Amino acid sequence: MLGYSGVLCSSLLLAAQDSAPDSKSAPTGLQQSPQPQEQQLPKRVRVSLGVSQGLLIKKVAPKYPESARRNHIQGIVLLLAEIGTDGAIHNLTLVSGEPSLAKAAIKAVKQWKYKPYYLEGKPVEVETQIQVNFALSG
Repeated sequence: MLGYSGVLCSSLLLAAQDSAPDSKSAPTGLQQSPQPQEQQLPKRVRVSLGVSQGLLIKKVAPKYPESARRNHIQGIVLLLAEIGTDGAIHNLTLVSGEPSLAKAAIKAVKQWKYKPYYLEGKPVEVETQIQVNFALSG
């Protein structure tokens, strides 16, 4: 009488024999392994706000618009940026924020400079969000 482990071993042995390649169907030594295809890197990658902040090497502070200051307008301007392999801002789009603050934010951010972002040892363009905070002191 076979115990539990004997039944399990017998089942595994039968399964292994069933899955073994049939020597009649494929001649040995002639099977070709699939060639790895060279993977193309994306031209641009999207990175989080936190990752892009870690790459920032030159940050120009925006000039608070006088009309916004007089009217006590403050808030966050959110921008969508494309950063080139040279680290410069190549495209900037307003996502949200107070229009009276947006112009100043865009003017400042266009001057920002980033370290290149590398993917598999090669620099790639980056798409990210940039947040510019406008707050009145006092």
